[in-house]
Amino acid sequence: MLVYVFDLGGVLINLDVKRCFIAFEKLMGEENMRVMLGMDHNGEGVKAVSVASKQLMADFERGLISPDEFIEDVLRYCYPGTTRDMVLEAWMAMLDELPEERLQFVDSLRTKGCKVYLLSNGNDLHFDFINRKYHLDTHFDGFFLSQKMHMAKPEPQIFNAVQQAIGYPESVVFIDDILVNRQAAEQTVGWQTFDSITSLINNTTAAANLM
Repeated sequence: MLVYVFDLGGVLINLDVKRCFIAFEKLMGEENMRVMLGMDHNGEGVKAVSVASKQLMADFERGLISPDEFIEDVLRYCYPGTTRDMVLEAWMAMLDELPEERLQFVDSLRTKGCKVYLLSNGNDLHFDFINRKYHLDTHFDGFFLSQKMHMAKPEPQIFNAVQQAIGYPESVVFIDDILVNRQAAEQTVGWQTFDSITSLINNTTAAANLM
């Protein structure tokens, strides 16, 4: 049985990182944004990120702190008068559209008898919003989420855990836009990897398996 494992952000749903960080810059200023989020106003990575904020992001991604705790920590960097709703709006500004044809492609794989899963580093705020809007639970056979598993890509243990949960199929195709995640999947569990749905479809060998 052929199994497909999809990343969420950057593969299924488009992300607008620049829009998110412009929104945060308005709430906390450029310097605090750089220290808090490790980004400049263009969404480009910078070195000026504190150890505490790195830990905050890592803990939130792994579900070790709640959304409320995350927002409260971010508020400490914001201008006086900034509200929780303003922080939440800025955080959600990262999410763009999920083109319908991508979910149609996922559905086509299931129609052919393939199992299809989601493996995502994320957080409850983003995932719950996306799932409510696009009803992901109706398109996938299961979710593997960093915030529920308390581990994250590219750590080898998350790939081993997924491989075990899906029953060690003979062939797994993994679609993820981040190179280190693909490399970890290849090295840890031997999955075939692609950086996008388009590259998967355009690959001759992989396309033959879709027929």
